[in-house]
Amino acid sequence: MTSTAAPIPAADPATVPPVLAEVVRSGFTEGRHRGALVILGADGTVEFSLGDVTSQLFPRSSNKPMQADAMLRAGLALEGPLLALAAASHSGETFHLAGVRQILADSGVPESALRTPPDLPLDREAADAWLRAGGGPQPVLMNCSGKHAAMLAVCTANGWPLDSYLDPGHPLQRLVLDVVTEVGGEPVAHLGTDGCGAPLMSLSLTALAGAFRSYVLAPQGSTARKVADAMRAHPEYVAGTRRHDTWLMRELPGVLSKVGAEAVQAVALPDGRALAFKIEDGATRAVGPVLARALERLGLDDRVLRKIGDSPLLGAGVKVGEVRAAF
Repeated sequence: MTSTAAPIPAADPATVPPVLAEVVRSGFTEGRHRGALVILGADGTVEFSLGDVTSQLFPRSSNKPMQADAMLRAGLALEGPLLALAAASHSGETFHLAGVRQILADSGVPESALRTPPDLPLDREAADAWLRAGGGPQPVLMNCSGKHAAMLAVCTANGWPLDSYLDPGHPLQRLVLDVVTEVGGEPVAHLGTDGCGAPLMSLSLTALAGAFRSYVLAPQGSTARKVADAMRAHPEYVAGTRRHDTWLMRELPGVLSKVGAEAVQAVALPDGRALAFKIEDGATRAVGPVLARALERLGLDDRVLRKIGDSPLLGAGVKVGEVRAAF
């Protein structure tokens, strides 16, 4: 029987994202991860790019420094590790949970006010220990609970409603939108809902890299600089003891780094050089290799890059290949 269906048009090479990483097993390339990447020089101009870096996307948790900045502008009274936790995608380790609960307790807000979806810790060891102890998914374990606790704290300080703190029209979320627009330097084209339930604002990769650049260059004492300094001084609160954001900020003083869901990453160096990228298919296994290679292009050469870039493929528990950068 002859099909009458119209043929599927060939993809336009000009619109296909470039390959950022290859999946190589036993010497054979069995897969590829495409995406877009931008690198800014110290003066803020684009020094290198791959793919579309001007169309907007959802930065996901890479927006968290801007959300924490907005909360400080609204009067959030956090500093040090707890401020870092307000900008975190934490791993659910014991010290993370203690910090979230301290933020809530100091504000007189019950844990039941958290509107994060029940979850298990991101960290495998922490999740296994929690389950062995008979625990199950809880809102406080969700990786965004530090941000949500801080949102509840600033709402309490301002007399703003707690039950609607995630609504896009809430005073706090309107302020977050203003800050993202200001720091990103471009209008937000799309509003969405993040995995934690908070409003999500779109930016281009170029704007995202520029925003991170502005945080490391912000004047001492500004809300932006307070966020950047807290994250860099307490990176284990931003991520966890076994996460690449922590390793990078711990081993390379002055670097600001924040990953987002769906394989988004933004980084700024203390001299203003910055980068941002997105893996098109959201494959987190490609983030480390792409990040390490991008930092090498910025002139960095440190053992932490080899640690971050190591993404092995196993066969019967033995390394037989790797995910590697392709640029």
